[in-house]
Amino acid sequence: MQAGTTDAVTMPSARAREGGRRRPPAPPPVVLVHGSRTSRTMWRRQLSSLEAAGVAAVAVDLPGHGERRAEPFTLDGAVDAVRDGVHALGGRALVAGLSLGGYLAIEHRARHPAECAGVVAAGCSTPTSSPLRPAWLRLARWIEGWPDHGARLNDTFVRLLLTTEGADDLGAGGFALTSMAQVLGEVARIDTLAALRTGSGPVWFVNGRYDHFRGSERAMLDAVRAGGATARLVVVPGTRHLVSLDAPVTFTRTLLEAVASVELPVA
Repeated sequence: MQAGTTDAVTMPSARAREGGRRRPPAPPPVVLVHGSRTSRTMWRRQLSSLEAAGVAAVAVDLPGHGERRAEPFTLDGAVDAVRDGVHALGGRALVAGLSLGGYLAIEHRARHPAECAGVVAAGCSTPTSSPLRPAWLRLARWIEGWPDHGARLNDTFVRLLLTTEGADDLGAGGFALTSMAQVLGEVARIDTLAALRTGSGPVWFVNGRYDHFRGSERAMLDAVRAGGATARLVVVPGTRHLVSLDAPVTFTRTLLEAVASVELPVA
């Protein structure tokens, strides 16, 4: 893993045996994957809560974002970044992502099922094959062509839509203002429904009540179940697309419930 590209919480392992009795299966560690144009710092409150709960966790920076802004964003490179986080935590983890991070968590589960204990996919319940994607791509290219690459517009929306703490977490790692067109071009390679049918780990979909990416929740639930895995949908009232920042306590509670329902075998 590249140095300086993760925020991590790692807990010391307990003794495998205590008093001659085998300890119970451990909860899975958690890899947190940020959304487009943001960075791993958006997960600071979740990392703090996971540490308090004794769950090992790491938040990764994707190519083209955070401390890796100088790199081009590619789908394969992004999945490798997720894998780096998983391998840093022992080789198998629950992967949670928001928006772009959710799509990447789903793709990682399909490509590397043995590494995935489960997925929490937030704000990504619209397949990347959406007919709106070309329009989003044209808009992204237009805004990235502005002299400030849309910095003032981005700052206005962040401050209007989030609390001060949420805005600070989102922006602490800087914004990748010229990454969106690359991201939209690369994620077109993902067949989200096919990926959901392929993996074997359980999937939790977590969406804000007013998230504009909720359009295919039912199809995504059906795709997971068609592949023989379990799926659950959690809709958080009063929240929008950035559900983990809009309602950090509720989101973290759902994340911890997912962790508690997945066990790793004792080594």
